[in-house]
Amino acid sequence: MTEDRARAILHVLRQTFDRSMWAESTRDAFETLVSTVISQNTNDRNTERAFGCLSRMFIIKPEILAEAEISQIEACLRVGGLYRNKAKTIKHISKIILEKFQGSMQPVLSLPFEESRNELIKLPGIGPKTADVVLLFSGKQPTIPVDTHVNRVAKRLGFAPEEGRYEDVRQSLQSVYEKVSYLDVHVLFIALGRTYCKARHPLCGKCPVHMLCPSKGLWG
Repeated sequence: MTEDRARAILHVLRQTFDRSMWAESTRDAFETLVSTVISQNTNDRNTERAFGCLSRMFIIKPEILAEAEISQIEACLRVGGLYRNKAKTIKHISKIILEKFQGSMQPVLSLPFEESRNELIKLPGIGPKTADVVLLFSGKQPTIPVDTHVNRVAKRLGFAPEEGRYEDVRQSLQSVYEKVSYLDVHVLFIALGRTYCKARHPLCGKCPVHMLCPSKGLWG
């Protein structure tokens, strides 16, 4: 059964990768939102560099970033790419959260899942993935954000349709895993994608779930 193979794969990944770095994050919901906006079309290293620069320049709170000079935000985000658009997005979002939610993400995160997700997606520059990251990590809501690694790994493992779009992949993964495992699925599929299940040259022979992968013969 698909569910049995899914559980077996997750068990192996839990034994293979260290999850502590994900559990130790001290970022609040707004910081998570800002960091995820910065991460759009940007690698992890540059995301952290840009967020670090922004954190040194400003306290990461809506009331601070809403009043910040756009040029200063841009300067911090320059290393992350698309910095002008991201700076505008962050400033705009900060103003909306300040005006509509009194500067707190809690009114949004305390809503039922679908309502909370829809409110986040209404924010400028926020798509389903960014909303799901905030909901999973800060709202403790049952969702699996699908980034490029999760998308690739899910399809190669046969848990999502090959031509599936974001919602297809998310719903497919959530149908084979229990809600309590969603965070692990997200972070461990990312770890697998970064380390072994690479986009161009996957290391199938070294992959810890090689024998459970229906795509292994396609990659050698």
